[in-house]
Amino acid sequence: MFTLSNDRIMNIHQITFSPTGGTRRVSEMLCQGMGNKIVFTDLCVKAADIHLPDINENDLAVIAMPVFAGRVPALAVERLRKVNSHGAKCVVIAVFGNRAYDDALLEMRDVASAMGFRVIAAVAAVAEHSIIRKYGKGRPDADDEQILRQFGAEILRKTSGNDYSMPQVPGKHPYKQGGKVPYPKGRRGCNRCGVCANQCPADAIPLSDPKRVDTAKCISCMRCVSVCPVGARSIGAVMNFLATQGLKKVCATRKENELYL
Repeated sequence: MFTLSNDRIMNIHQITFSPTGGTRRVSEMLCQGMGNKIVFTDLCVKAADIHLPDINENDLAVIAMPVFAGRVPALAVERLRKVNSHGAKCVVIAVFGNRAYDDALLEMRDVASAMGFRVIAAVAAVAEHSIIRKYGKGRPDADDEQILRQFGAEILRKTSGNDYSMPQVPGKHPYKQGGKVPYPKGRRGCNRCGVCANQCPADAIPLSDPKRVDTAKCISCMRCVSVCPVGARSIGAVMNFLATQGLKKVCATRKENELYL
């Protein structure tokens, strides 16, 4: 816990939708800079397994989501909206795969603000691309960690000074239309163990036949690919090649984190 200058107690709630782990690592690094015990809420689980946080007005929420084709996942936003903000302070984090975050950070700020959160800081941070992992490979790295921890400390100083001003962030209204992304499914070597089905946050993989995917439910978050114990789930060689070539130019150079306070 962190004691504010006026003796109020503030809890920090880390609320994360992180299918492949990069988004959670980014938010953890930021929270570590605050030096407090963190209350963690995972939105990237089966709907029945979500335990919504008990937030009060003097708390700080750190909300982190991945960027998919310039937007944040609709499923993540839907689940976040079930949280009662009670007017708490909030930091929003959009994590992108070394391409761009487009309107995602603005969308997150708008959603959180509409929920009653007081958005006092925003971060656009880089992690490994969830589909083509060589882009942004190893991110967030040691340099990212130092930057994020330092910014976490700056955010905490802002809250202790009772500054609740909302930062301006890049993006446009209306938000860009999300692009089409490939759907992963079981390939050669799949032994139908069901790990992917059990961990799919969208319930898009039938346990009775985990090689399949329900494209009406799938959000292409790549959680199933990252957890497959035998590496048998993917978007396929052809789609992998096309995605790699399509991202080559825009992902070739290292992108840096962007911080807004």
